Order: sequence, then structure tokens, then C-alpha cells
Amino acid sequence: MEAHECTGVDSVSNRSFSLTSAVVETEPVILGSSYVAAVYEHKVILNPEPHVPLSRPAALQHLQRNLEIYEEQTARAAQQGAQILVFPEDGLQGFNFSRSSISGYLETIPDPQQESWNPCTEPGKYNNTEVLKRLSCMARRYNLYLVANMADLQPCPLKSDPSSSCPADGRWQFNTNVVFRSDGLLVARYHKYNLYFEEAFDTPPQPEVITFDTPFAGRFGLITCFDILFHKPTVTLVEKGVRQLIFPTAWMNQLPLLDTIQFQRAFSLGANVTLLAANIRNDRLIMTGSGIFTPFSATYHHAQRGDPEEGRLLVARVPVLDPLWVEQSEATESTSSKVTDSGFCHKESCVDSPPPDTAPSVPPSSSTFISSMMYDPFTFVLLNETEGEVKVCNGTFCCYLQYRQLPQGSSRELYALGAFAGTHTVNGRYAVQVCAVVRCAGSDVTSCGQEVEEAETKMDFLLEGRFGTKYVYQSVLASKLVLEQPEHLETAADGRVSMKHSNMSGGLVTACLYGRMYHLDNE
Repeated sequence: MEAHECTGVDSVSNRSFSLTSAVVETEPVILGSSYVAAVYEHKVILNPEPHVPLSRPAALQHLQRNLEIYEEQTARAAQQGAQILVFPEDGLQGFNFSRSSISGYLETIPDPQQESWNPCTEPGKYNNTEVLKRLSCMARRYNLYLVANMADLQPCPLKSDPSSSCPADGRWQFNTNVVFRSDGLLVARYHKYNLYFEEAFDTPPQPEVITFDTPFAGRFGLITCFDILFHKPTVTLVEKGVRQLIFPTAWMNQLPLLDTIQFQRAFSLGANVTLLAANIRNDRLIMTGSGIFTPFSATYHHAQRGDPEEGRLLVARVPVLDPLWVEQSEATESTSSKVTDSGFCHKESCVDSPPPDTAPSVPPSSSTFISSMMYDPFTFVLLNETEGEVKVCNGTFCCYLQYRQLPQGSSRELYALGAFAGTHTVNGRYAVQVCAVVRCAGSDVTSCGQEVEEAETKMDFLLEGRFGTKYVYQSVLASKLVLEQPEHLETAADGRVSMKHSNMSGGLVTACLYGRMYHLDNE
């Protein structure tokens, strides 16, 4: 993708944690109902002149350089027992092509819902499918499910949608995820629906809701990058009961609220799903941050300033969350545990300790100020005391915070509580309600809402808001982009969402309740 929000080596610094205590009632997991997932953050080898069209042989030569790395990493993932491996968005061709300059990179990907094709064992069936064949043979050779993202060319009109109007040049070009079974069979194809300034690609005429089934973990759903912020197809999948999502991305980090791992973690918690997220590594475009997230664990990588610019393979064993698959295994193993329902966590499934006291009727603080955060005018109030409670409102939407700051050393850092309810309009249009505690970049109030990566002050807090949506994504980001698992999350029937946290491992950068008002997006 273009510059944007959406914008390897064995690691000592891969971070992971799993959860034992109170966050989410840890779902009983039946013995053996887990699988090994892998994601690869790829330092894509770019075409230095993406606007200049290449012949097919020249484009293939470029593609093969990235495919060589994919091959090496697939071998490494297989050695570590991976059963499914995810590569990032734009990982084979790179980005910033025009509609015509990408033509040498395009392959026509058949629809696996209409026909069965194994490119590795039936290579002669279609011309110009070298990338599909190579990926299929990788999946087959290393005996794992493989997910990659590539550029698809489809003739017009579409077989699947004959009535749709054609692009002016008479062909469809899609940003596409492909999935190969462990024997090389092409089992899924998903065309990205929410494009992010991608001149080379078309938005499909209808959003596609694409899933595929595996013998080791049941059903997975497919989304790409910017899709994660929208209802279609992401929430559509979750509401259909899909609890395991595959997420190739090329995401430009945007602090303080939409750093990759911060939002990946928040989405996994808020939607109560597993997310297998593979990002590009490109320092110039601030792209890094990949992970394997479940509602109760996270294994992730986020490069720091000054780290060598290189790929990173992450491998982790995670519980199966597909409810149907778990029921079937239960029948055969006669165990009686039950996975909770899909969907955004409701009170019963999220809490296992008594609710915190309701936000007392603290009057909104009088000394509020407006400052821009992520290009939106947030209403802020400073946290002036070592401990206390504050409330801030943006229109009728209010956020409440009870806090105790634990400064480390002599530095006095400035923190503020911000609220915003409205439509975000820069680089994409979507309606939000957000409560966020942020470390301000400097000692002046105008610095509140600016990007900050480090902090020394730890904080114990209860952050709460009353949201007009059930889709609220929670995150705690500590110094140097370390994720913390919130100690206690709660969602009440009246829209109240609270997040309680203490015993931080590092200084607080951002604590956020990010509500998405999908129903207002088109107003």
C-alpha cells in the first residue's frame, strides 16, 4: 500500500506473554486443541521505479527475489512445527504502482469456490501463473497451509458478478490474499475491499466474506490491512462466528492510537478472536509490527529505532477458537468444556471478578483544552495530581479516569485524558468514540496527542467510557512499544466499558478504549 496507516532471524526480542489472571475468563481449552501458527514480517525487496511498466520476464525476476526469501522462511517455519504461515500484504511486488505499471506482476487467480486447482501438481493448466505455482509448491513441500498476498487480474465482467460495471480499461485488478492447503491446493481467494490509496487496484463490486477450513483448527477468515477498521468484511466475519482471522498488512504506524501491534492486540481483545498479523518491514514508511494474538496471549515483534532493517519470523502455539471444531473434538474426546460464543465480549464472557465501582458522578473537569490527536480535535484534561479522578467530555460523550501515577526517577512527565466522538476524515473516513490516556510529548499542553514512543511514569488506573456501540477495542501500550495485557475488562449492557490495569512493566505511553461507530460511517 502507499504511504499510510495501512498503512526473520531468530529473535531474542520477540515478545510474548500469556495470561493467567483476570482479564478474560480463560476459556477452557481441551487437551490437544491447539495448533502452531507462524507469521513473517518481511523486508520487501522493492522495485525502485514502480511507475515504469515492466515486461512479464522482468517483473518475474523481481518477484522471484522476494519468493526466494518466502521459501527460506517457509522452511524455517516448518522446522518449528508451523501448520499455517502468513506473509504480509504487498510482500511480493511492493507498492506505489500505477494501474498500468503493475500489469507485468498480475496473475489471473481462479476462484477456488468454482473450481479445484493445485498449481504445483497441475502446472500446465494456466499460463502466466508462476507465482501461484511457486507458492503452491512451497505449501506442498513443507506440508503447511500458506497465506500470501499478490496482484490478481480478472476479466470483465466478473463470472461471480456478471451484472457489475467494468473499470474503464475493461479489466479488474485486485489486491488479493491466496491460501494454499498443505498439499498445494488453492483453497481460498480474497479481494481486499477497503483500499488505502491504491491506484493500481479496484475495489471489488461487493465485499467478499471468505473463509477456509483446516483439519487442525477449523475455520479461518481473511481480511487485509485497512479492512480491520471497517464493518465489511471484518465484523461481518466475526458476527458469522468466525473467531480466527488472517491479516496480511502493510501498515504505517501511527501513534498514539493506531500503532500496528497496539490495534492488532486491541482488535483481538475487543472482538474476542485470534488474529494472525503479518506486516511489511520498511523503516522509511514506518512499517513494522506483526504478531500472533489471541484473547489471552500475544507473541509479537515491533522493531525499535536503530534496529537493523530485516525480516522476522514469529511462531507460537495457540488454542483453537473455532466453536464448531471444538464441539466436534469434544464429541470425540468426550470432554465437556465449551468455548464461549463468538463476538464482541459480553459481560458474562469477559469478567470473572466483581465489577469495579461505577464511575462516580464526578463533574467534568473545568480546565479542559482542545488538542489535535491523529488529526482529530480531542478534548483533554491534564492529570495534575499524583493520584485522583478526572472526567472529560467531547459533546455528550464522556470519559472517566481514576489514576495513581508512579513516577520513576526525577522526571516529571505530563499526562492527559482525552475524549473524541465524531468522524475521522484524514486518510480514510470512519466514525469513532475514543477515550485515551496519553503521555504528552513535552511540557506544554499543545504537545498532548503527539507521537510518543517512550515513557518512564507507570500508572495504576481505571479508564471508563459509555459508548454508543458494542464495538470497543482496548489497549495498553507501554514504553518502547511493549504491549500490556489489561488486568480487567468489562462491558456492561448500558454501553459502559471499563479497563482496569496496574503493575505496569514499563512507563505508560497510551491506554485506550477505541470505539468504532460503524453505523455512522456513511452519514
